[in-house]
Amino acid sequence: MTDAVNDAGNETHEQQDIIENITYAELSVGQSARLCRTLTENDIAAFAAVSGDINPAHVDTEYADHTLFHGVIAHGMWGAALISRLLGTVLPGPGTIYLGQTLKFLKPVRIGDELRITATVASKEDEKKHVTLDCEIKNQNGAVVLSGLATVIAPTEKVRRPRTQLPPLYMPSRHQYTSLLASVASLPAVRCAVVHPCDAASLRGALEAGHKGLIVPVLIGPQQKIQAVAAEAGLSLQDVELLDVPYSHAAAARAVQLAASGAVEMLMKGSLHTDELISAVLAEPALRTKSRLSHVFRLEVPMYDKVLLISDGALHIQPDLNDKADIIRNAIALAHALGTPSPKVAILSAVETVTPKIPSTLDAAALCKMAERGQITGGELDGPLAFDNAISPAAARAKGITSGVAGHADILIAPDLEAGNLLAKQLEYLAGAAACGVVLGATVPIALTSRADPAEARTASAALALLLAHSYRQQRP
Repeated sequence: MTDAVNDAGNETHEQQDIIENITYAELSVGQSARLCRTLTENDIAAFAAVSGDINPAHVDTEYADHTLFHGVIAHGMWGAALISRLLGTVLPGPGTIYLGQTLKFLKPVRIGDELRITATVASKEDEKKHVTLDCEIKNQNGAVVLSGLATVIAPTEKVRRPRTQLPPLYMPSRHQYTSLLASVASLPAVRCAVVHPCDAASLRGALEAGHKGLIVPVLIGPQQKIQAVAAEAGLSLQDVELLDVPYSHAAAARAVQLAASGAVEMLMKGSLHTDELISAVLAEPALRTKSRLSHVFRLEVPMYDKVLLISDGALHIQPDLNDKADIIRNAIALAHALGTPSPKVAILSAVETVTPKIPSTLDAAALCKMAERGQITGGELDGPLAFDNAISPAAARAKGITSGVAGHADILIAPDLEAGNLLAKQLEYLAGAAACGVVLGATVPIALTSRADPAEARTASAALALLLAHSYRQQRP
């Protein structure tokens, strides 16, 4: 929270509904006001986006680490904008007209710095109602980072208006997957069969996962084609095991053989079609378990306060009740591996009431009853829930839904593949979500992404599979 304080001891908070000025007649020399603000990474990103100032000293960590300041610093004019805010909203406040501002940038401002922005009335000029104010910004150590002199026309009439409520500004993180990668940092890499990595994104994703210590990649595919892709993309295959097979179906079959024999502990999809790889897995009895295979998306959504899992958006086209029960069990297992001991599972439909004409609502009700009877364990289920009341507490309250899941879901279970895939892709491409995915239900995890996904998503999918691989060492699925 940002606070505004004036020298009379009055304090205003961001939540207040009213904004009020101090007129020229009410101002006196020596009168002051202040704001407090902590610089965040999102502040820098938002200012860069609005201003177009992408000087790497502000937005490129690798570059900034080698500058005079040894790290990213805020734009100088971001500090000036804080002064403008203080003058325009507190002292003198609404109705103020800016005439001029001098600025001296004295020290860098870094992410995490706690700033105090102060403006003090230095003089008044009655004829034109001009006011000069000494302005300065100090950091948490008391050092002045910015100073200057502002000249304004102060308002002569009292203004008391409802505070304009701006929409929230969400900035996708430049460090997506950080928490996921941190969670597996202490886990030893496992051997992974990378199936037909014959484009730059899939090959780079596998090699980066290897460099990060997530996997020991075993590349399986046409040797000459993989080497050509590596050469064109500037990727090194030195010390990387490469098994030469002629085409994608053969690559899938060879990878499955390695997994069945225990030579690898996970599979990773390359540039082949999903059904090629999954068909090969289903054809190998040694890889089957009591559960059906299902895919789970893991999404970091900027507008949601925690990681979301969505299933199934890749394998089950029209899942029946038994399919959905296994889909839920697999998603709960992944949530457990990710550190959520009792995930909240929202079973989605178009409405939140049981309606015979909408079969997915009947399935949702049956699945919740199965959970009550102990047939599905490890999480809290509720459904049917519409998407809005599954993730929004306000929507749940508006519809009178009393539930521990509604508004707080960790897992969203889609009614069918189309809904699950569309939902995940919309969150990724329209809401800036960082997405990755994995297939559960086999004796080895399968890192599975879209062929359009970047290398970063493939590396993150490898991290998901690594978590599961170590979990499977403790308890075979």
